[in-house]
Amino acid sequence: MFSGKAGAQFKSDAFSQNYNDTGQNDTVSKPLFSLKEYFRGINHKDEELRIGTMFAGSMVFIGGEQIYHKQYWKLPIIYGGIGATVGMGFKYKNEGNTKMSTIMFAGAGLIYWGSLMDGVVNYKKGEYPQPGKATIYSLLLPGLGQVYNREYWKVPLYWGCLLGSYHFFKLNNTNYIKYKNIYIEASDPESGYEGPISAETALYYRNTYRRYRDYSILAMAVSYLLQAIDANVFAYMQNFEVSDDLSMRITPTVIAPDTQFAAANTSGIGLRVGVTF
Repeated sequence: MFSGKAGAQFKSDAFSQNYNDTGQNDTVSKPLFSLKEYFRGINHKDEELRIGTMFAGSMVFIGGEQIYHKQYWKLPIIYGGIGATVGMGFKYKNEGNTKMSTIMFAGAGLIYWGSLMDGVVNYKKGEYPQPGKATIYSLLLPGLGQVYNREYWKVPLYWGCLLGSYHFFKLNNTNYIKYKNIYIEASDPESGYEGPISAETALYYRNTYRRYRDYSILAMAVSYLLQAIDANVFAYMQNFEVSDDLSMRITPTVIAPDTQFAAANTSGIGLRVGVTF
């Protein structure tokens, strides 16, 4: 309070907090993703493979999660299922059967999604709740992270936002296509267009509905990301202690120069404020 430098108010420890610190220095310094860590994990040379690294690597190297969990019997099912459905999809596509081709490709995507979900479900490292697990659950299936956190009441909210955004996307996209076609036809003097909507009016509505359609896409993306962030944050806060004690304590104190900002051998007399909430 009375020190000559504002930096004396801060201890150096305040600038070195790490919320992912597990007590192991190597864990704190690990990068967000490392191929070396991933391959060491699936080769069972590193049994503490992080769930985020395992998931991200297995998105490219399909079946990596099952190898890490030593569930090798699942690999033929995954590879065989994806290979068979993709092959049948191209077969139907060459035959001109678009419907069956789409179904086969969708089946391949579902098997791929299932292999990722299976790996996350079988990840047993750490105690409940695991923020990484909650986050990946939400990325794979919106709302599942909230179910994992046992916050079931949030699921209808997020699904309502997602479905509502999708509804308006479809509505606005339909109108956008409608007025785009009218504008193209009304702008062509050789089309013989005699409709009640002029080219200028059609252009205005085309641009308006296109803008609303883009807003709907943005709303879907924001809702999807928000529910994943929510799952991560509230998984971290499961063990956060909350009491009914709301109080503030103010006491005089001497601020020692334990700071990277304060000058050497400089102390300050001030007030210590403690807030309990």
